[in-house]
Amino acid sequence: MTGATAAHPRPDPLDDDLGWMLGVVFRAYVKAADQALEGIPGGPRGYQVLTASVREPARNQGAVAEDLGIDRTVLTYLIDDLERRGLVQRRADPADRRSRLVCATDAGRAAWEQRQQALQRVESHLLGALDPADTATFRTLLQRVACTVQRLDPLTDLCEAVAQVRSDDDPAPGRRRTRRGP
Repeated sequence: MTGATAAHPRPDPLDDDLGWMLGVVFRAYVKAADQALEGIPGGPRGYQVLTASVREPARNQGAVAEDLGIDRTVLTYLIDDLERRGLVQRRADPADRRSRLVCATDAGRAAWEQRQQALQRVESHLLGALDPADTATFRTLLQRVACTVQRLDPLTDLCEAVAQVRSDDDPAPGRRRTRRGP
């Protein structure tokens, strides 16, 4: 994008502006993701809670709040809304009856799978200017930057959780890994 082109005879200062680039990509992602997540209470945050609820083993509300960096009060409302739609349910934690586990229902799992596929299409569209190798590199670099920023100003270390999940999911050496989830 940098430099003079037929459309721009002189370099545009915005072409090198990280904030502008991030903003353009972020706004496009949010607009498309909002459409992909239509019908999920709470939109992207509700989807994140739904994603957390399909994980095994089930987590309690406090752990979900910490994992997602969502205020516990806000999380309670999100879970209430998801529960009213039949997407999640709260179950007593067998290890601690005072604690409630957030679990996806069958309808919640189906909704999550549909939305996950829709978000993968959104991501493929937005990253369509990149070939598969560049897409993988972009994701790796973006994760590195995001995790560094997270460590500088952490709510919790979500990047450590992502790294742990990825290491648990790594196939045997020599086998290619396929991407699972957003």
